[in-house]
Amino acid sequence: MMMFRHDAHVLIVGGGGTGGALAHDLALRGIRVTLVERGELTSGTTGRHHGLLHSGGRYAVGDHESAVECIEENRILRRICPGSFELNDGLFVGVEDEDLEYLDPFLEGCAACGIPAERLTPAEAFRLEPNLNPALKVAVRIPDGTIDAMRLALRFFATARHNGAVIRPYTEVTDLLLGGGVVTGAVVRDHATARSEEIHADLVVNATGPWSEKIALMAGVDVPIRPSPGVLLALRGRLCNMVINRLHKSGDGDIVVPQRGLSVVGTSSWVVEDPDELDVPEDHVERMYSEGSKLIPAVRTAERRAAWSAARPLVGSRGEGESGRELSRTFKTFDHKETDGIEGFVTITGGKATTLRGMAELCADVVCRKLDVDEPCRTRETVLLPHTAYYAAAAA
Repeated sequence: MMMFRHDAHVLIVGGGGTGGALAHDLALRGIRVTLVERGELTSGTTGRHHGLLHSGGRYAVGDHESAVECIEENRILRRICPGSFELNDGLFVGVEDEDLEYLDPFLEGCAACGIPAERLTPAEAFRLEPNLNPALKVAVRIPDGTIDAMRLALRFFATARHNGAVIRPYTEVTDLLLGGGVVTGAVVRDHATARSEEIHADLVVNATGPWSEKIALMAGVDVPIRPSPGVLLALRGRLCNMVINRLHKSGDGDIVVPQRGLSVVGTSSWVVEDPDELDVPEDHVERMYSEGSKLIPAVRTAERRAAWSAARPLVGSRGEGESGRELSRTFKTFDHKETDGIEGFVTITGGKATTLRGMAELCADVVCRKLDVDEPCRTRETVLLPHTAYYAAAAA
C-alpha cells in the first residue's frame, strides 16, 4: 500500500466510474482519500449504460470537443485496462437515402477529430455483419468497442484501495459541513449500521453525476446539470458482433451494442428534475424495437431480457433544450470558490463512461492546485489491477 506523501484529506461523494477514477488519480498523487457511495458501487448511472467504448464517432459531427475526448480516452483505456474490452470495432451504417447525406460530414468530422474511419461497401459490411438490414447502402468502420460497465470501474476502485484510498459503499451524504463559507466535510449515514457520523476533510468533491445538483444544494450552490434519462432495451441473443450505429444525427434507437449473449439497443432521451424518479415509457421501448430493427431486422422479433432507463448528467442550464440531445457530452469541473464563493467544494460532472479517466485527471488537477500539492497525473500509463482484485482484497 502506498504511503501518503501529503497531509491533505479529500472526501469524494459518488461511487460511480468518475468517483472511482478520481480516487485512483488522487491516491497515486499521495493524497489521503475517502470515497462514499449511498448504494453499491456503480449502482447509479455507471451501472446502467449500454457499455459502449466510444470512438468519438457519434460526436464527430457537431460536438468535436466530445469526439476528441472520446478517441483520446479510448486509446488510453485500451493501454491501462488490458482485457477489459471487446475490441470489436463498430460500424456506422446508412440504410436510407437521407443517411447518405450524413456520410461526407461524418467522414470529414472523423478526420478532423483524429478518429480512424474506413468506408466499406455493402458487400464488405455484410461479410462482417450478415444480420444487417438488407437495404444497407453504405458503412463506415470505426474503433468502437464494448465495456463491462461494472468491471471497468472496479479496476479503478481496486487500484485506488490498493494505494490507500478508503472506499465506503452504502454510506449516504445527508448534509455538508459548512461554516464561514467553507465546506469542511460531510454528515453521512452508514446504511449497514444505521448510524450517522461526520467525516472531516480538507476538500469535498461532488462526483455524483445526475445527482450533482442535489449535493451542491447542501452547500447552497447551483450546478447547471440537466439529468437526461434514456431507455435501453436488452434482447436475448447476440445479433451482432460489432457495435452497430445509424449513420445520421443522434436519435432514438440508433445503436446496438453486443454484450456477451445479449444485444443492447439504445437509447431515447428526455429531461427530468429528479434522477431518482425515472420511468420506462412503453412508447420509448417500442421506439427501440422499431428504430433498432432498421439497423438489424432481427431486433423486432428478439426476446426481451430487460428494459430500463438511466440518467445522463449533461452540463447545461434549465430551459436549454427539451430532449437533452441539444447539450454537449463533454465534462466540466466547477471550483465553487470561483463560481459561488464557497471554499473547499468542487464538482466534476458531465462526460461518459469512456471519458472517466480524463474527467478524473481534470478534477484532480483542480484539487491539487487548491491544496497546494505539486504532483503530476500518473493515470495515463499506470496499468490498473484486475477487477477481481477488488473482491480479493475485501475477502482478505
